[in-house]
Amino acid sequence: MNLNELRDNPGARLKSKRLGRGIGSGKGKTSGKGVKGQKAREGVSLNGFEGGQLPIYRRLPKRGFKNPFRKEYAPVNLGVLDAAIAAGKIDAGQPITEETLIKAGLARDDLSGVRLLGEGSISRAVTITVSGASATAKAAIEAAGGSVTTTVAPKAAAEAAA
Repeated sequence: MNLNELRDNPGARLKSKRLGRGIGSGKGKTSGKGVKGQKAREGVSLNGFEGGQLPIYRRLPKRGFKNPFRKEYAPVNLGVLDAAIAAGKIDAGQPITEETLIKAGLARDDLSGVRLLGEGSISRAVTITVSGASATAKAAIEAAGGSVTTTVAPKAAAEAAA
């Protein structure tokens, strides 16, 4: 085989539609753009423009509030944690931290922390430190002989202290 014999697979490259090449082509004269005007020209972006009428996104009232300081936590269920320990991704003999869970691929690192949830069951005693944990998750880990430490105080306790 020589370099001049190299070819693409049949059908690998679609031929581009040739615009403005006569009315017999089906895309002649205005090239599928309709008639004259701004939208027949190149580089026009008119999203939301309603011809001078006040656009709907400005007519409708703005509602709600988005808290810029809201903290979002990565959820980790007990069943997923137990499966990761069984698979050897996490060593149950060592204390488990948020960094351990992120390295094992159980949580995302772009969030404010990790919250342990009680879905599933855990069969071995583990020592785990996370941002937060649900009451059912804490109870299940303590029933298995382990311990849970949370680094962020629950809202109810924080409000009662204030």
